[in-house]
Amino acid sequence: MRLPSMSQPFLLAPIAECPPGPPGAQVRLAVLGARGVGKSAMIVRFLTKRFIGDYEPNTGSLYSRLVHLDGDHVAVQIQDTPGCIQAQEDCVQVPDSLSRCVKWAEGFLLVYSITDYSSYQSVQPLHQHIRKVHPDARTPIIIVGNKADLLHARQVQAKEGLQLADELGSLFLEISTSEDSQGVCDVFQYLCKEVSKLQHAGSTDRRRSSIIPRPKSPNMQDLKRRFKQALSPKVK
Repeated sequence: MRLPSMSQPFLLAPIAECPPGPPGAQVRLAVLGARGVGKSAMIVRFLTKRFIGDYEPNTGSLYSRLVHLDGDHVAVQIQDTPGCIQAQEDCVQVPDSLSRCVKWAEGFLLVYSITDYSSYQSVQPLHQHIRKVHPDARTPIIIVGNKADLLHARQVQAKEGLQLADELGSLFLEISTSEDSQGVCDVFQYLCKEVSKLQHAGSTDRRRSSIIPRPKSPNMQDLKRRFKQALSPKVK
């Protein structure tokens, strides 16, 4: 399942810290994947359109920014996560800090590098962990094959990424963070839209459940029968 193309241009507002808001006022995203796949570079590319190739291993940074999306200002929080997961067969060891991040987030990017097959292998168990925490199949998850410009070092074919995404019921896209700023923006833009739609659907469901159901109309024939019985003389 491929990511739908974006027909409208993506406009990035000046990078400003989001003021604190009520719960649910922000779109909360998490970027997960093995070490060295380019998670931090993707986030910075989205927020600033700049590409920075080298990063110190992070311990988990939270970016809170206002972005201009489809004519509206949207408060977006993006959790960058350290690549400290270990995948063994179909099992992944997830640290507590990463589990808390999964519980907190509403939309997910699962990133692997096309030059690192082991990073690709970590995607499926990570996806399974997310689905355990968020069993609602509507929770948006996008699988991203990064570093698509390094074709000479490719270890994961595009068809493998697409096949995995189809099996997991997720969207898939290969991008080059260093060369394709628009592709990175499209991924985050689409994820923000999906989370916003899910939030709207949830608020609508809560409003519907809060409405007190109207009592059913009484059976008028039954009421007339009882009224006649009450007025008629008792039979001795």
